[in-house]
Amino acid sequence: MNSFKAVFKRELKSYFTTPLAYVFLVIFLSASAYLTFKDGFYEMRQADMRPFFMNLPLLFIFMVPSTAMRLWAEERRAGSIELLFTLPITVKQAVLGKFFAAWLFLAIALALTFPMAITVCYLGDPDVGLIITGYLGSLLMAGGFLAIGCFFSAVSKNQVISFVLSVLACAILFFAGMPTMLNYLSSFLPAGMVSAVESMSFQAHFESIQKGVLEFKDLSYFILLIIGWVAACVVVLDERKAS
Repeated sequence: MNSFKAVFKRELKSYFTTPLAYVFLVIFLSASAYLTFKDGFYEMRQADMRPFFMNLPLLFIFMVPSTAMRLWAEERRAGSIELLFTLPITVKQAVLGKFFAAWLFLAIALALTFPMAITVCYLGDPDVGLIITGYLGSLLMAGGFLAIGCFFSAVSKNQVISFVLSVLACAILFFAGMPTMLNYLSSFLPAGMVSAVESMSFQAHFESIQKGVLEFKDLSYFILLIIGWVAACVVVLDERKAS
């Protein structure tokens, strides 16, 4: 546990000792505000945060991999990964420490969007429960994208390659559940396979949570997805450590 805490604190501190974290936060907050208010937010005459949560996945597809790409690719490029693994720490502890530090950083970025929630509450009487579940779904989705990015960061020592692969994987897993994509797939795939594709998509589960419906299947999807990709990252790094 002490080893996990040491990696967690080291990784979280590293985000704020360089200007990169602040640049990320400024870009994220500016982009999320722009996407929320650009499509006639005030003209809707309805106080809710649906425009914010609807545009968040598109933003996460690019922003989360940019956070994850440095987790292991930078360690491998600099050669510090060998030094890390000579310390009394397991690969699992190192991976979990880095992952949860990055996830907390993304949670901080989400928390800093609170002025939008305050604005919505000031303008009307929104369903606070929907706002809370929307943030919960956003945090889980960020964790899922981060787990994917963590895996590809461990696979490649080049941060750009890690970023591109992560974006592609996240985009596929999200856009596979779009109605247009499902209609296209249904033209040549059996209904059972189309349903399977939809059930594996981020979009269906995220939209369900966003609507205020906290079902076991949606929560377990994100939890199992995070566990699966993080476990795959541990396996990859274990093999590299053994070799």
